[in-house]
Amino acid sequence: MVSPFCLVLHTHLPMVLNHGRWPFGSDWLCEAAFECYLPLLEVAHRLVADGVSPRWTVNLSPILTEQLASPEFQKELSFYYENVRRACAESGEYFAREGRKDLVELTRFWEEFYERMWEMHRRIGGDIPGTFADLQRAGDVEIITCAATHGYLPLLSRDESIHLQLRTAVETHRRYFGAAPRGIWLPECAYRPRYQWTPPTGRESGRARAMRPGLEELLAAHGLEYFVADAHLVAAGAPIFLYRDFVPRGGARGEAAGEWMPAPGAARSPHVPYRVASRGGTGSAVAFIRDPRTTVQVWSRDHGYPGDHAYLEFHKKHFPGGLRLWRITDNSGDLGRKAPYVPAAAAERVRQHAAHFAGLVGETLAAAAGGGPALVCAPYDAELFGHWWFEGPLWLEQVARDTARAGIARMTLGEALELVPPRSTVALPEGSWGEGGDHRVWLNRDTEWTWDRVYSAEAEWVEHLRREAPAGGDLARVLAQATRELLLLQASDWQFLITTGAARDYAERRVAEHYAEFKRLSELARGFGAGQSLAPDDAAALRRLEREDFCFQDLEPAWGLAPAGRG
Repeated sequence: MVSPFCLVLHTHLPMVLNHGRWPFGSDWLCEAAFECYLPLLEVAHRLVADGVSPRWTVNLSPILTEQLASPEFQKELSFYYENVRRACAESGEYFAREGRKDLVELTRFWEEFYERMWEMHRRIGGDIPGTFADLQRAGDVEIITCAATHGYLPLLSRDESIHLQLRTAVETHRRYFGAAPRGIWLPECAYRPRYQWTPPTGRESGRARAMRPGLEELLAAHGLEYFVADAHLVAAGAPIFLYRDFVPRGGARGEAAGEWMPAPGAARSPHVPYRVASRGGTGSAVAFIRDPRTTVQVWSRDHGYPGDHAYLEFHKKHFPGGLRLWRITDNSGDLGRKAPYVPAAAAERVRQHAAHFAGLVGETLAAAAGGGPALVCAPYDAELFGHWWFEGPLWLEQVARDTARAGIARMTLGEALELVPPRSTVALPEGSWGEGGDHRVWLNRDTEWTWDRVYSAEAEWVEHLRREAPAGGDLARVLAQATRELLLLQASDWQFLITTGAARDYAERRVAEHYAEFKRLSELARGFGAGQSLAPDDAAALRRLEREDFCFQDLEPAWGLAPAGRG
């Protein structure tokens, strides 16, 4: 009897190209490329060359994929590379003058790291999505999708919006990866069942009610077979909220729930998949459940590996240049007490932590398989590995090697579903993997106003869908761009950044900008007559938006009305 281990990497950043550079903007994307995406590909290629298939399930969010595939990203990455090379050289000269040979060596460490990643980028022709696609074609990873712009699906007020997020995701996935996806990462692992729904904020809250289908029904309509849900949704345990460990100090609110514990008598195991069907619904999608033990072991700086004192300190940087040269050192949080980073010591801890994790997976599978085939689903934000936790990609590599040596079957979610099909159907409650297990990170006093903007734009957009005949010419361009602005407005990143304080002003500005652009385009579409052309100022504004917010070039507003076909 084979019980698989499924490691899932959720890879996502919001649309930042053409929306600033530093401290908030395209530098985020370039940092993630150099510190996470390229190292992950390097590790995957090294494993494959050694005959060890990673078998990761990788979600590349559609909006991230569009950015990584754009010429604008290539220009930004080249600019970023020149800056970090200069930072390495200038920092090395500075520390040489100060007589700090240890820190001079670390600037060389970073110089070699960036050169190696740039060479990796050159070797794959700059095509990060295409290289993941090659790994999928070879059977070494499975690529699943996500809502188009990472919209927080349970709180969107219109089913048309959810159809738009899902249809755009499926079509974008088909365009980049050659076929429709089988699985999806629900943004923030947020789920909503079928029930009489009312807007949680705004004038219609408590007044307007409508029966909304469960998300599993909408997923099935788009041919999406499976998703990942948090453990507390299948057992009445406390949710695990560990985001606070990976935002700037003082940013996140609330405390982690600590290690997951099931409620007394809770019967549902997180180690089997479940068919999900809301009461009165007809859904057929399958939920894989996040394993609590492996989650805490990796996510938490307090309880897990990333907080080890030998690992690179994320928060302390040398300026100018922003190089990180120190190790975590202790639990004090005092940046002035940090000791220089020692790569060899960190590498040794990687080996020890990977061995411990492989043992933990084996123990969990053995304990769970007593009643039949079981699995461990271990999902993580990919940006944890390499960006927040610099040693993370090497740890992933060592975990693959150690689990292979231990005879643990690594499988993608699609492979695991064939081997361990669901044996029961459940009605999941509403919730997410965020603090409190509910929507409070994305809906609170600080973010209510953003949902008022989203709901207003959704209502106007649906009016256009129902009123406008199939459009051509300038009207079609206006409606398509209005739909892009709506999608960008719906990104859950804005509420998260506002709530955590990580980039509050930037996120608030992005909400205001996308809403204003949507309103302008909506007014243009409303005033359009048959055969009418745009005024020069309006035409220039439309061209600017099409250039800046260039995503989803094949987008059709009518996708909000119909699921995608398969193929």
